[in-house]
Amino acid sequence: MDELNIDREALLATFLAEAEEVLGRMEGSLVALEANPSDGQILHALFRDAHTLKGAASLVEFDAVRDLAHDLENVLERLRDHSLGVSDVLVTLLLQSVDVLRTAVADAATGKSEPSESAASFRARLAQAASGKAATAPAGPVTAEHGAETAPASAARRSLRVDVSKLDRMLDLSGEIAVARGRLGEMLERRSEVTAEDVLTAHRDADRLYLDLQELIMMARMVPIGPVFRQHVRTVRDVAAVHGKQVRLVLEGDDVEVDTAVVERIRDPIGHMVRNAVDHGIESPAARRAAGKDPVGRLLLRAFHDTGSMVIQVIDDGQGLDHRRIAERAAAMGLVADPARLDPEEVGRLVFEPGLSTSEAVTEFSGRGVGMDVVRRNVEGLRGSVAVESVEGRGTTITIRVPLTLAIIQGFRVGVADETYILPLDAVVECLELPADASREGAPTGVIDLRGKPLPYLRLREHFGVEGPRPERENVVVVQHGSSTAGVAVDALHGESSTVIKPLGTMFKGIPGVAGSSILGDGRVALILDVAGLLRETLKRAAAAAA
Repeated sequence: MDELNIDREALLATFLAEAEEVLGRMEGSLVALEANPSDGQILHALFRDAHTLKGAASLVEFDAVRDLAHDLENVLERLRDHSLGVSDVLVTLLLQSVDVLRTAVADAATGKSEPSESAASFRARLAQAASGKAATAPAGPVTAEHGAETAPASAARRSLRVDVSKLDRMLDLSGEIAVARGRLGEMLERRSEVTAEDVLTAHRDADRLYLDLQELIMMARMVPIGPVFRQHVRTVRDVAAVHGKQVRLVLEGDDVEVDTAVVERIRDPIGHMVRNAVDHGIESPAARRAAGKDPVGRLLLRAFHDTGSMVIQVIDDGQGLDHRRIAERAAAMGLVADPARLDPEEVGRLVFEPGLSTSEAVTEFSGRGVGMDVVRRNVEGLRGSVAVESVEGRGTTITIRVPLTLAIIQGFRVGVADETYILPLDAVVECLELPADASREGAPTGVIDLRGKPLPYLRLREHFGVEGPRPERENVVVVQHGSSTAGVAVDALHGESSTVIKPLGTMFKGIPGVAGSSILGDGRVALILDVAGLLRETLKRAAAAAA
């Protein structure tokens, strides 16, 4: 009986993951059908997806899902045989069916066997549409019932399709590593008969195999960003419909691959920026015509690899940011002293400040300050950065840069007293010696001259309250995040190393300047530093000292 339960759980997990894929694919197909009503291939694909979902739901005994999918299938069959015509209202109804199906799958996964009242009433609307009567649908976008994240999305994150050839290679490598370990262990047992050079050679061979296996595992976790991009086809369609706008979504680089954990955590920030671009950035058709623009706005989602990172850009050709209003609002909030002296780059950084209200600027500028502090926090939680570039009247570009993987980084180890800290190597610009007069002062922060430019720095010893004797001379690691640069003063430089990231416990989350932890070769724990957080703290203290 236990074995049957285990099989049932495995079957259910597979169904939930595949159901979310099917529903997401159907959303994209329905939006494409609205733009190309005569495309028979899209209709055939939709019918196949509905039929697949119905069969799979029947297999796991999700009767409510099966019945809904069957009713949807009936409507699609009428479209296929041309007894029904494609209309905006009908497409909206079919999109709503995807939402209702998604909710029904989530309900069934939690053990609810009976269909909800909304699902039952919706089936009647589908039957009415299939009978040829006028379909009815809400004027605005239709979303799933309010609640927590649906079960299919959660299940999808726990599963990943991996090519069998990669698994075969992993198995081969694990066997080779076992042989290498055995060889190394035998040498250590016969240590009186072997030289240190022989042991070192055996260790290097085993280390090479380990690195090959590590690289293969990381490659197996890589997935294309395309499915996340395509999810926003529906978002653009719905938000544009509510505001009476016309927006065309263009995707570039949707085959770019990144770690599956990054994909899941970047989904919400992208969604927020897409909604903002359509809601506040792109103008109404009338306003665009008056400005000499195409009445149909263009929103571009682009992804590409760049020096070990993935870059995602959200680009619209809307009205852009109103720099003057943003600067004035920031001055009113006490964020800046002189709004007239702010350059465009500084204004772009201001929209990420928490509490920067744009309610007064709904019709004046794009309003991208709303919630953008949350976007920044989410991106920086991935050890990434986000920046805004905007030209008034021509549009806005939001650029997100995130690492390709969250599991392993190349780190730069530094020492303070007996403690070791790790900085992400891609954030390290250079290292230099702290001037003797600055070392003698021992202040928590300061400013030094770096080739004619002021460089504010933060002393790590004071920031974390580390006790112990001070060295005669200290070092400064120059770090960069986005367009900001600062220094981190430390006692010693230990050099580069490959770092496996371990998550912090809940009681350690939220500590300023700390992003994670790692276990060193001697068993000690080293904290991985949050460069973005350290930079903000350094620049804030430097500004306070200057004032």
